[in-house]
Amino acid sequence: MLPSSLLHSEGFAVLAAFVAINTVMYAALALAKMLPKVYPSDWFQGRNRRARVRGIYPEQVPSTATSPAPSPVPSTPAPVRSPDSLDPVA
Repeated sequence: MLPSSLLHSEGFAVLAAFVAINTVMYAALALAKMLPKVYPSDWFQGRNRRARVRGIYPEQVPSTATSPAPSPVPSTPAPVRSPDSLDPVA
């Protein structure tokens, strides 16, 4: 099909190198797409906390911000029974 002199030319070698690099890059990108996403912040803990809480409720501590709000009606505790008592609790 092609003469052998064309296969040994400098232009063909450049084209072959380009195709080889392109193939390796395409394979690397396809492999990276299959792997889970990596977050560098998981590895390096920086100082990314605010000096003051700046939420809607600034008096809350950030660790309690996710806790549920207290109920408006106080709940009554369950009666305490000793293990030795035989009388039923109503």
